[in-house]
This record gives sequence, structure tokens and C-alpha cells, in this order.
Amino acid sequence: MTPARVGAVLGVASLILLALVAAEWKPLISLDRTVSVDLHRWAVAEPGLTQANRILTDWVWDPWTMRLLTAVAFFVLWFRRERLLACWVAVTSLVGALVSQGLKSAVGRERPSWPDPVDSAHFAAFPSGHAMTATVTVGMLLWLLRRHGVSGVLWRVALVVVGVVSALGAGFTRVWLGVHWSSDVVAGWLFGACLVALSVATYGGRALSRWR
Repeated sequence: MTPARVGAVLGVASLILLALVAAEWKPLISLDRTVSVDLHRWAVAEPGLTQANRILTDWVWDPWTMRLLTAVAFFVLWFRRERLLACWVAVTSLVGALVSQGLKSAVGRERPSWPDPVDSAHFAAFPSGHAMTATVTVGMLLWLLRRHGVSGVLWRVALVVVGVVSALGAGFTRVWLGVHWSSDVVAGWLFGACLVALSVATYGGRALSRWR
């Protein structure tokens, strides 16, 4: 399946989830609450794991850490004289941040509230900025690695460690810490992956061929 088709499928899925959250579809809301209550119970009972999740979310998978990785990629590409590609990666990251904040403002979903919180967060809940930023960042980095010839065992390791673990981990920590509903995280993954697919498809399109 081409990146454009992948982006279209992910876009449809993202919009469906957005509509369900905006309409407060009861089965989804019920599932969110069940998952959050169960994980919060474990988070309170396991302070060591909760502290580990707090470190991961605040330092390893924090959106600013992800943006720093994007900045590093930008400068590497720039000094390799791949300047259009460098700007493309930076613009994709910026669009991701704008889409995330725009959706938060438009939907205005409240975060989970607990009598015994283990962490706190600000702004609206939907979608998860951590999950979306991590997905956009690792998605673009994996694309860059693939474009520059990384393959075989190294590619599989990068795909699992950089891609799957980082994207999934960034989302899981937010639900564990009780600052996001599970559908917020899924939305972050979907919107982020959709943006990456559309960015890759557009960069590979004929419209940009005369600039490369």
C-alpha cells in the first residue's frame, strides 16, 4: 500500500475516533473509564513503576525531547546539503504540534480526575500530545533511516526500538499516570501516523520533483 493510501486510511480512522469522542459515544467513554480506573489502581499500588513512568514521560518521551531529536536530524541533513529534506522534516514536526494544539482547543476534552493523583498535566486531553509527537518524530526518523539505506538487522532493531517501543511507550505512560484517557493516546497515534504517511507521500510526489 502506498504512503498516500495509508495516510487516507489513517485519516478516516482518526476522524471517526474524533467524532466518537466529540459525541461522547457511551461505549467508548465507558471503555476509557474502565481502562483508566484499572491502571490508576495499579499506579497507586506500585509507586516504583509509577516513578519510572514519570521519568520516561518527562525526559525520554517528552515532546521537547522529541523535538530535540527532530532538530538534530534537521542539522545533520542541512550540513549534508539535503536542505529541502531537512526543512520538510522540520515543517512536518511543526504541523504535528499545530494539529495537536488545534484539536485540543477544538475538542476541549477534560482529563481524568482522581482523588489521589500520581501526576498532573495541563491543557485539554484530546489528543495526547506525547503520543502524537512521539509518533511523528519516530515515524520521520524511521523514514529518514530507510531513505539513507538502513536495512537488514539494523533496520529491524530501529523499527522495534525506535518505532514501536517509543511510540507505544509514550502513550502508555500517559494513561498509567492518569493524565489521559486511552482514546486520547490512540488518537495521538492515529493522527501522528497519518501526518507522517501524508508527509512521506507528498515529499515523494511529482510536485516536489523539480526542487530536488
